[in-house]
Amino acid sequence: MPAAKFLIAIAAVFPALAQLQTRPPVLQLTLKQAVQLALAPEGNTRVKLAEEDLKQAVERANESRGALLPDLEGSFQYQNETTNLKAFGIDFPKIPAFFGFTVPTFVGPYSVLDTRASVNQTVFDFSAIRRYQASRVAIQATQADNEGTRDQVTDQVARAYLAGLRAQASMDTERANVDLSETLLRLAQQQKAAGTGTGIEITRAEVQLANDRQALLVAENDVDRTHLQLLKVIGLKLENPVELTDRLSFIPVEGIDIPQALTTARQHRAELRAQQRREESARLNFSATKFERLPSVTAFGNYGEIGTSIYSSLPTRDVGASLRIPIFDGGRMDARRAESASQFREESIRTADLRDQIELDVRVAIDSLHSANAQVKAAEEGLSLSEMEVAQAERRYKAGVSNSVEVTDAQTRLARARDNRINALYNYNLARIDLGTATGTIQSMIQ
Repeated sequence: MPAAKFLIAIAAVFPALAQLQTRPPVLQLTLKQAVQLALAPEGNTRVKLAEEDLKQAVERANESRGALLPDLEGSFQYQNETTNLKAFGIDFPKIPAFFGFTVPTFVGPYSVLDTRASVNQTVFDFSAIRRYQASRVAIQATQADNEGTRDQVTDQVARAYLAGLRAQASMDTERANVDLSETLLRLAQQQKAAGTGTGIEITRAEVQLANDRQALLVAENDVDRTHLQLLKVIGLKLENPVELTDRLSFIPVEGIDIPQALTTARQHRAELRAQQRREESARLNFSATKFERLPSVTAFGNYGEIGTSIYSSLPTRDVGASLRIPIFDGGRMDARRAESASQFREESIRTADLRDQIELDVRVAIDSLHSANAQVKAAEEGLSLSEMEVAQAERRYKAGVSNSVEVTDAQTRLARARDNRINALYNYNLARIDLGTATGTIQSMIQ
């Protein structure tokens, strides 16, 4: 029997050891590291998509440039054919002197071999030049969009990380509440044993302890949930356990000047730079449609050999230039010009609206930061007073001056004060993130 029990124990231990070996190590993350992982090439999905958008913009510019570069082609053609000369209007009359002999109208079969190289080059097309310039500006807009995406991802990671810190702080607070409830339960039991307490006080302490343990379970679940959300934002596998090494803290911000903050935002907000580039691209596209009415010049040429076979082929060439003058196209150019003009006005409106939105973002973020700063100071003061109240109520209860109701009320207010402090710190740090995002300095702020 002892040997059987030993074998059963070994069989139970081996799966546990295998699970420990396959379990990924705990990933310890600071906020800076979390942002770096999200902005890496294999990180956040939005970052990867933004990189692909930039590649597409570059290739669209290369495509536009192709209209201004030489177009060189080579061809090799062989055909064996028969021809009806009458189909081309060639009809030889009968000649009586030759005893009714007539020239045949059906000729062939015969072979034609043509080996040739041809080239076309746009000499002057101002509309194509403008479209290429517009595509180059579009690359700049996409690059700014890419930077804006990185700022937005940084904002998302910072918010997710901050939510994780908040959940961690709440869990620590609930554990402290459980420890305090256990201490007060032991005190109530001691008072009951000493004859100075009652059974209802023990029951009241047990109810409070049960409530605090339930709140701790909810807080632990919130920690797991926020960690999963952070891993998703970063772009890591959700099975990776993670530990946040930073803590929810108060970092004072120096005096903020609104005009200076607005100037910084207008200089650093990637969204504004991207929108300005889109407006410039729309202006160039509008200019391209206007210049479609200008003449365009194209040079062309080809050189090759043609004959019935390789040995009988002779070199031939064709060189020339063409001048294209648009006269009337059914109104299509006018329609394109009106459409591009409307698109240009639309982008101008969006640029003006974005400037107003940036100013709104900056002013709201500064107001929120000032409010959150005051909330932190009030919460710190409230927590200090609540801790003093609990200590006094506990001393009075030990001395038999008061009952457990006073202690329970003080304990409830202490838990509320702790929650208020956590919420105030969370709101303050969230306001700092909002200000960094509003001014376009969120990445430098986290670095």
